[in-house]
Amino acid sequence: MTHDHSPTHEHAHNRHHGHTHTPANFDRAFAIGTTLNLGFVILEAIYGYLAHSLALFADAGHNLGDVLGLLLAWGASALARRPPTKRYTYGLRGSSILAALANAVVLLVSMGAIGWEAIRRLNHPGPVSGVTVIWVAVLGIIINTITALMFVSGRRGDLNIRGAFLHMAADAVVALGVVLAGIVILVTHWRWVDPAVSLILVIVVVVGTWQLLRDSVNLALDAVPEGIEPRAVQTYLAERPGVSQVHDLHVWAMSTTETALTVHLVIPKGYPGDAFLSQVCKELHDHFGIEHSTIQVETGDSEHPCSLEPDHVI
Repeated sequence: MTHDHSPTHEHAHNRHHGHTHTPANFDRAFAIGTTLNLGFVILEAIYGYLAHSLALFADAGHNLGDVLGLLLAWGASALARRPPTKRYTYGLRGSSILAALANAVVLLVSMGAIGWEAIRRLNHPGPVSGVTVIWVAVLGIIINTITALMFVSGRRGDLNIRGAFLHMAADAVVALGVVLAGIVILVTHWRWVDPAVSLILVIVVVVGTWQLLRDSVNLALDAVPEGIEPRAVQTYLAERPGVSQVHDLHVWAMSTTETALTVHLVIPKGYPGDAFLSQVCKELHDHFGIEHSTIQVETGDSEHPCSLEPDHVI
């Protein structure tokens, strides 16, 4: 089917229905979490040095990466709430995707450095103060758990907040592992347990971070967000009354909380009216979580074919 792009047959429609997912304000949680974790990083690094514990240094390095991650996520969260400008017509919502990606990369790099040192120390383990390791790590469990709980409410709807939550939850798990290492050292005096536990914790954190990295890379590359099935969206649109064809369908993330869609609908009878398009946009939001829909209507005039109809054309 071919299409008419003349002024009388081409229409674009965009609607917001009052329930867009504006990025939530977690400024208070970010401020408290950053302050607590920065203070703990300093404390943990000092005691890690005094106790000769790589496990404590591993946890301190992880926490330092998370402090940076929290700052990145905090900044992106604030930028995402800024209004659009003539230059940035979508505002700065996309900064939340970049922050999530940076969070994952920083965490993986810091874990790589700690893993390398752990492997080196497995061959040359040094003396470790088990008691110091245990008490500092217990404090870490408390701080990281408190911080993670402040982000738990936003972790499902915002990849940026999920990144912050995962980092804090991972920190609590890492600290728990450090406590266990300290107990084993006290009981057995096995020095190699400290770097061994560090290496295990690195693997656990990397596995847990991989999903965040994959999701943030996908969003940065304008992939269809998780939870939205493109074929289901296309089928829904194709089944609307009067629609004979659907093409040039694109679904992507404008931010870690907002999804956009553009599509061409071939309606031979012509423009169906604002009520039809408004209803379609509302249902795209309600059924698929797509907040920002732009629909172009065509009649299929063979004298004016749509150059974007072929699937391979973007």
